[in-house]
Amino acid sequence: MTSSIRTTVHESLPYIDKDPTPAERKAAESLITSELSSSSPQEPAPSHTSPNFTPLLKAELERVSNKQPLKAIDLSRYEIQESLSDAPSKPSDLIPPLSRAYATHTYLQGRQTHLQLLEAYGKNAWLVGNWQTEADLAALERDLAATKKEVDIVNIQRRRLQDEVGEELKGLEETWKKGVGRVLETEIATEALRQQVLEKQRSGA
Repeated sequence: MTSSIRTTVHESLPYIDKDPTPAERKAAESLITSELSSSSPQEPAPSHTSPNFTPLLKAELERVSNKQPLKAIDLSRYEIQESLSDAPSKPSDLIPPLSRAYATHTYLQGRQTHLQLLEAYGKNAWLVGNWQTEADLAALERDLAATKKEVDIVNIQRRRLQDEVGEELKGLEETWKKGVGRVLETEIATEALRQQVLEKQRSGA
């Protein structure tokens, strides 16, 4: 998830720099907004078009909206078939019921095999699965604890380093401010002297 540039805070010196006041933050956000609006072109909003569904997908969406059951598989072929009440008139009439009987027999045989395996090994497989899940959870918890410890160590080191150079940075900042002030004073004095020279030149002329 990406955050907006208007709310993102880049902590370079969090233990030395003071938090901006609400007025300073509002002024900075207004400058950023003005800069973004003037530098980035306004892109037109994308037009939302209706999706092009296939007839099969439309029918499926209509079935779901009408809460109709799904009838994609004929479940009757997996049920035990009743015996034929009437004798077939020709051998070809036996093909459909025999086909359903074969499918039913195969399904029930596989189902019985699965139930036998579940009864014999299901409990152990479930216990092994739980053991593996618990082992994975324990490993993740160890990794999380190690990561938190590393983060704490980094934060402690960063604070110690910033505390060590904090006074030096404050002194450099004060020196920079004084230097900027002296530059401004020099420029003002130079401009005043230039105006005096121009006045004398005009009076001499």
